[in-house]
Amino acid sequence: MKCALHPDIETNLRCGKCGQPICPKCAVQTPVGARCPKCAALKRLPVYDVSVFIYARAIAAGLISASALGAIWYLIPFSTFFLLFIALGVGYAIGEIISISVNKKRGRGLQLIAGVSAVLAYSVRSILEAQGTGFLDAFVNIYSLIALALCIVISIGRVR
Repeated sequence: MKCALHPDIETNLRCGKCGQPICPKCAVQTPVGARCPKCAALKRLPVYDVSVFIYARAIAAGLISASALGAIWYLIPFSTFFLLFIALGVGYAIGEIISISVNKKRGRGLQLIAGVSAVLAYSVRSILEAQGTGFLDAFVNIYSLIALALCIVISIGRVR
């Protein structure tokens, strides 16, 4: 028997739903067996279906939360080791605020927005701190850079 989509290929495989002959090139493996492309109709999960409006809400939530949390981060008097724990909290809060604002949607674009928001929060904190100290001391402190990395990883993880 010949494949319905590729008439030059011999096959013994049939679609598990409609029974149409299919070759290995056009067969789509599903949890219930091989299907033709028409019957498989693979759709994207709704949680990963992100519209432009959702991205706009995520950007707004990221900007607002990063600005506010960056200012609060500056006001917390702890430094060095405790800075890492503060960064974990800030990253978690940014990621969670973005996730809630987009109804728990997921996707690479939202991860990018969360990561950029974490960098923005770090920048706000560093700019406020640079007024009292030097510019390089505020931005290029080793503990601060490690805290930034933790903040980015945690915020991205919340919308992954």
